[in-house]
Amino acid sequence: MSKNKTVVITGTSSGIGKACALHLDKLGFKVYAGVRKKADGEQL
Repeated sequence: MSKNKTVVITGTSSGIGKACALHLDKLGFKVYAGVRKKADGEQL
């Protein structure tokens, strides 16, 4: 069985949401990051 780690984080355009998304990505998690503006998602 695979040990894939996946998380969903909302509010990732700034602050702690963004920091968590980036950190978990570096740890190898598959991160689904929610933002309100398309430009914020592209930047992330």
